[in-house]
Amino acid sequence: MLRYISFADDLSAWFGKVFAWGVMIMTLGVSYEVVVRYFFRAPTSWAFDLSYMLYGTLFMMAGAYTLSRDGHVRGDFIYRLWKPRTQAWLELVLYLIFFFPGVTALIFSGWKYAERSWRYMEVSSNSPAGVPIFQFKTVIVAAGILLFLQGVAQVFRCIVCIRTGEWVKAAEDVEELDKVLLETKSLDVLKSGSEAIDLPPGLVQPHEGRPDEKRDGDSR
Repeated sequence: MLRYISFADDLSAWFGKVFAWGVMIMTLGVSYEVVVRYFFRAPTSWAFDLSYMLYGTLFMMAGAYTLSRDGHVRGDFIYRLWKPRTQAWLELVLYLIFFFPGVTALIFSGWKYAERSWRYMEVSSNSPAGVPIFQFKTVIVAAGILLFLQGVAQVFRCIVCIRTGEWVKAAEDVEELDKVLLETKSLDVLKSGSEAIDLPPGLVQPHEGRPDEKRDGDSR
């Protein structure tokens, strides 16, 4: 099970990071459209199609990657208080009842959708450029398969946790700034910065005085 978990995590990460470059292509396309539209009065007929296809592809293909890193939004105000085994049992049940039926439906429905689009080489109806979109609809099937494979890995994670009482951690990856600051105990930045947040008492470490600062009782 551990080997499969590692394989699925690596596979999802590879696809997620490769398709993440779509952000750069989308940014360049939209930037080009803005320049030629507002400075040269010559808007393109393909920029809108490019933007929604790339954004949709990025969103779909990053789903398994995000799942492998436990990055999806979760209402964990109760969940996080439970023991790992209880969490694993709950996740296992939810994967079997909701996740796999939903992803399976996505794959089969997406297959019919994509197959019909490929059959007559569908193009976009949103612009006169006739941008091909049949390849874009194939992403639905690919994303569903990746999610299914990663879902199996998540089920294995639940089983291992039920047996051992500990979660199999995902590989280290980029983290949000507030989490990094919490882990490095740089909490004063979060508490007094421009976007300050409320922190639990006792987490903030006391400041160490600078050499040039006078302390109470020091001679002046």
